[in-house]
Amino acid sequence: MTLDFHTLTIADREAYQAVSLRSGRRNCNFTFANLVGWQFWFRTEVCILPDAVVLRFTFDGERAYMLCMDGTPSCDLLQAICDDCGGRMTLLGLEDEAALQLQQNACSKGINISVEPQRNQYDYIYRRADLAALQGGKLKAKRNHVNKFLSEHPDYEYRLLTPEMFDECRRLEALWREERGDNNPVYGDTILAEQRVMETVFAHWDALGMLGGSIWLDGRMVAFTYGAAVTHDTIDVCVEKADRNIDGLFSVINQQFCAHLPEQYVYVNREEDMGLEGLRKSKLSYHPDILLSFNVVVLK
Repeated sequence: MTLDFHTLTIADREAYQAVSLRSGRRNCNFTFANLVGWQFWFRTEVCILPDAVVLRFTFDGERAYMLCMDGTPSCDLLQAICDDCGGRMTLLGLEDEAALQLQQNACSKGINISVEPQRNQYDYIYRRADLAALQGGKLKAKRNHVNKFLSEHPDYEYRLLTPEMFDECRRLEALWREERGDNNPVYGDTILAEQRVMETVFAHWDALGMLGGSIWLDGRMVAFTYGAAVTHDTIDVCVEKADRNIDGLFSVINQQFCAHLPEQYVYVNREEDMGLEGLRKSKLSYHPDILLSFNVVVLK
C-alpha cells in the first residue's frame, strides 16, 4: 500500500467528511473546519482512503500523523505510514482504548511502541441538552449566572450568526485580543494565529457548514460563537468570544447557542483546556459527560 498525500483544501470536504462524520471520532482535531483553518500552521496534508483518512502534518518540527477511521488501523495501513515517514511513526489523537489496542497488536509482533497521554489536549464533551437547560444541582451556579444576566438585561437578543455580522465579530475579537494582549506569554503567537483561522472560516462560512450564534445589547454585538460538525451527532465549538465586562455573558452565549442547535447534535465538544488552570476549572465546572483522552503514540 502506498499513501498519496496532497495539501488539504476546502475541496476535500465532501470526501473527508464521508469518512469522518460516520467514524464516531468526536476528537475536535478531526473537525474539518479546524483542519482547514489551521492548515497554514501545521502544513496539513491528507490521504483519503475508502474507509480511513490519514492526516500528515508538522508537529514540534517533526512529521506526525493522525488517523480518522472507525476501529483500529490495519497492519498494512500502519506499515504504509511507517514507509512514508522512514520508519519512526508518530501518531496523535488516539483515545485510550485505541492506543491500548494498537500497543497490544504491536507488542504481539515484536514492534517497539510507546504511548504518552497528553492531558492538556483532552477534549471536554457535554450533552447538548444539559448545556441548554442547565438543570440540576451540579449546574446551579451556571444557571444563576444566566438568570442574573437575564434580570439585568431583559432586552437582550440572541441572533444566528450570519456573514453580514462578521465585521461586528472582528470588532469584538479585537477587543478580546486587546484585553488578552497580543504578546501574552501564555498564548504567544497563537492569539494572532487564531485571528487568521477566524478569517479563513469567515471566507468559507457556507462551504465549511458553519453554525454560529450571537448576543446583542442595544444594537451592539457583545458575544459570538461558532462551530461545525465533527460527527453526525457531535458539534465542535471552535470559537467563543464575549465582552468580559458584562457578567455572565460567557454562560449565556454557551447556553443560548446550545439551545438553538439542531436536535441531531446530542453532544457538544468544547475542545481542550491547553493546561491553563482557569480554563480547566471552567470546563470542569460544566461537568463534561466525556473527557476524551488524547495520546501520542510513537512506533518504531
